[in-house]
Amino acid sequence: MKIKRQMPTAFIIRSSLVLALALAIWSPVQAQPAEPTEGKKMMDGKMMMERKMMEGCKEMKQAKQKMREEMKAQDAELAQLVVGMNSAPEAKKPALTANVVTRMVEQQSAMHIKHEAMEAKMMQHMMEHMEMGKESMAQCPMMKNMKGMDEKSGDAHMDHQPKVK
Repeated sequence: MKIKRQMPTAFIIRSSLVLALALAIWSPVQAQPAEPTEGKKMMDGKMMMERKMMEGCKEMKQAKQKMREEMKAQDAELAQLVVGMNSAPEAKKPALTANVVTRMVEQQSAMHIKHEAMEAKMMQHMMEHMEMGKESMAQCPMMKNMKGMDEKSGDAHMDHQPKVK
């Protein structure tokens, strides 16, 4: 009888150990959430925002380049009109001069509107960089082009300062 009692006791102990081992192995796997943790979500969100910012930087830089190209094209158009005006007979010069001046005013007015719109977008863009921190601003391609601007400008803003006597 003693043997029969030991077998069920040994069996129960072994079964309990196997069950405990299975639970110990299985529990950490079940403890991991299916979705990322809050910290991971925040990191992924920040990376997504940074990626979106850099795309915005590239778009802004491309828009500035496009505006420069438009201005060059306008300058070329005006140069061509001036050449035509200067080489025209005296009788036609007043009308051609009026044409050149009219075209210049149209171009300048349109460019001012575009420039103001772009400036507003750029200010918003820079504010977004500032909200994201110093590192974000340093990574902006437009800001990289502006490095050293203070050294180049020298005393450009000294006329805004009160003069000391």
